[in-house]
Amino acid sequence: MKKKYVLFDLDGTLTDSREGIVNSIVYMLDYYQIAIQDRAGLQPWLGPPLKESLMKYCGFTEKKALEGVAVYREYFDRQGIFENKVYPDVEEMLRSLREEGYQLLVATSKPETAAVRVLEHFDLAEYFTYIGGATLDDSRVRKGDVIRYVLKACRIEEKAQAIMVGDREHDVQGAKENGLEVAGVLYGYGSWDELTGAGADYLVSKPMDLVKLLGKCAQNPDDIVQI
Repeated sequence: MKKKYVLFDLDGTLTDSREGIVNSIVYMLDYYQIAIQDRAGLQPWLGPPLKESLMKYCGFTEKKALEGVAVYREYFDRQGIFENKVYPDVEEMLRSLREEGYQLLVATSKPETAAVRVLEHFDLAEYFTYIGGATLDDSRVRKGDVIRYVLKACRIEEKAQAIMVGDREHDVQGAKENGLEVAGVLYGYGSWDELTGAGADYLVSKPMDLVKLLGKCAQNPDDIVQI
């Protein structure tokens, strides 16, 4: 079935926000006097909700993890949010998909207010029918919950008409919870093994490959290699 709706993750899919996120994490960990030996070791933190990472990697209680998120946002909201850049060809990809009649939506675990700021800063907000994200109190932060929220807000009932695009396993898992197919992007923070292991239906190496993929899905689904 031809897709009508394309839901996008933000960090690692539309923009490379690694620098700002890592700087914000280091600021927060320094506040708690937690030493970082190698910034590269923070790679697994990129993508999943920060509260979950703090509980998983630092042994924080949920209450302390929420406090840590607030410390993180002190740096992020001040400057980390714009230590960021759009991946090459992403705007061309968005423009092409919109011209072909797709409705483009954002479903991110980043706070919705921050997602809007980022997309407006980079002049990308105009391409999206809806920008959905997490709440500031973290009551909606899991990717599955965010995707469900976006689907409901946009009154999308025919799940076969929608596809999720993301770079990490939680994007895949959240989409599958909601009955969506998933295109994993290999230029972001995840990997082939992570995305295929999570159950991604398709993989693309470059943003413009997504335009080709959706075109082929519409014309001849049998030509698409499903992972």
